[in-house]
Amino acid sequence: MNQQQPQRPGADESHDQTQPIKFGDVFNVTGELASKPIGPQDAAAMQSAENMVLGQTTKKGPAAVMQSAANANERAGLVSRNQAGDQGVSVIKSHIDGGVLVTESVGGQMFKHRIQHTTQVIAEYRKPDVSAATTTPATLIDPAPITIGGALGVAALSASDKPIDQSDAAAIQAAEMRATGSSEISPGGIASEAQSAAVRNSQTNRFEDRATLLNVLADARAMLAKDKAVTREDADRVVAAELRNNPDMKITPGGVGEAMAIAARRNQNSTI
Repeated sequence: MNQQQPQRPGADESHDQTQPIKFGDVFNVTGELASKPIGPQDAAAMQSAENMVLGQTTKKGPAAVMQSAANANERAGLVSRNQAGDQGVSVIKSHIDGGVLVTESVGGQMFKHRIQHTTQVIAEYRKPDVSAATTTPATLIDPAPITIGGALGVAALSASDKPIDQSDAAAIQAAEMRATGSSEISPGGIASEAQSAAVRNSQTNRFEDRATLLNVLADARAMLAKDKAVTREDADRVVAAELRNNPDMKITPGGVGEAMAIAARRNQNSTI
């Protein structure tokens, strides 16, 4: 079986950052797709797909590679965080020979006289079969609506090294309340953990000893008692909470508020 391994763009690779990192730079794809820059919404779509089908984002898998490329492109000012870019993604999980075959694809190419949505496989790999519940492939062509837990997971990756402060904790608290429908935070939940981390960080001098968004939000989906698709109102509440608690009245690039806003836009566009 031909197994394609995605390559993560890193600091040790000589990529000309006057040009954006494109799909063809990190995946074995062809045609128009190969020349398309990888943007934050592309990475968010693949992460959502992996979360929906696999229950988690695969470490060093396509979503992680795309997030790394999107971060580099955005830092270099070569793509916009709000830039529409979802190329259409697919994650298929099949139970074969006592193992699980995972195929991850990205597609949506334009041909001469018609638009034909094709699929280009960017990663195919096996993993242990921990649940032989079904032999039917689970497929996600257009990702289901991004949930609040999913958006928090995106923030955990896109602003992974950001030490949590009060503005982050307030945004996470607002997100948890919108997800659960409760006016109180859950004991031992992510909002409680974020608040504790923000307090500890304020008393910690060494930057490397401070808790980050990744530390707190890595298991956000599992830690939420309830979850729901992100709406514009959800995003507005979370962004407002983050702004109110930031002395500079700014939201963190790639942070909780921005991830919620992007998720709300994607969910709204998918219903049109």
